[in-house]
Amino acid sequence: MQPLRWERRPDGLRAPALVCAFKGWNDAGDAASTALTFLGASLGAERFATIDPEEFYDFQATRPNVSIVDGDTREITWPEVEIYEARVPRAPRDLILLAGVEPSMRWRTFCETVIDLAEAMGAQMVVTLGALLADVPHTRPVNVSGLASDESLMDRLGVPNPGYEGPTGIVGVLHSACAAAGIPSASLWASVPHYVAVVPNPKGALATLRQLERVIGVTVDASELEAAAVEYDRQVNRAVEMDPDVQAFVERLEREASESEAAPNPKDLPSGDVIAREFQRFLRQRGPE
Repeated sequence: MQPLRWERRPDGLRAPALVCAFKGWNDAGDAASTALTFLGASLGAERFATIDPEEFYDFQATRPNVSIVDGDTREITWPEVEIYEARVPRAPRDLILLAGVEPSMRWRTFCETVIDLAEAMGAQMVVTLGALLADVPHTRPVNVSGLASDESLMDRLGVPNPGYEGPTGIVGVLHSACAAAGIPSASLWASVPHYVAVVPNPKGALATLRQLERVIGVTVDASELEAAAVEYDRQVNRAVEMDPDVQAFVERLEREASESEAAPNPKDLPSGDVIAREFQRFLRQRGPE
């Protein structure tokens, strides 16, 4: 049996981009998965397929959930990977969103399944989202780095290449598989503070979402996520102030960040025309209201 399970086959998607995020190792502070979930909710995304978990998950590590239905029936919910469509009429493209927990095994087969999905849906590009723990202070803007399969897409990212070498997760493997299959792909990574790793980080999610918008040309109203980011900063500031050791540590990170920051090169700043185009695109997608 094929692992890709179609509930229906959407038709008429316009130059779709496939955007993927996975909970787990690739998702520090839930920043990547939150960005994808928020995007889908904002656009009214609808599920049309899943990936069968049987071949790809260790159910002792990623356990299914049991729930009671109608007061007496016990129902098992397995850790599926869910696939959604989001139609954005006023944007240049529609979206396919893939969300789930990072698989435990057979990563190459899993990535082949995602490539099959992308090709079947005519995806014009694949964008993977990730978040990593880093020595960064929560008081600074979230740094988002990225890499792409070709130079033109890298220019569109407008973020530094992390130049990372070392262990990777399914996000890195999928990005590599897309490049091997000849599908244009990009990978975005948000750096979140390691000293608040156990709580969701809406500030990291917001930064990831804003960078993703630039890549795919789709804009959403993120005022709710912006408010959550402000509240996150307020709560973390309060917690840091209550612990002198943590406060001293954060101050050291701030000094290091200031020392490493270089003055911006005017040539790297967006022109007025670029800013105007981005603003006009946002207004077109918001509609006549």
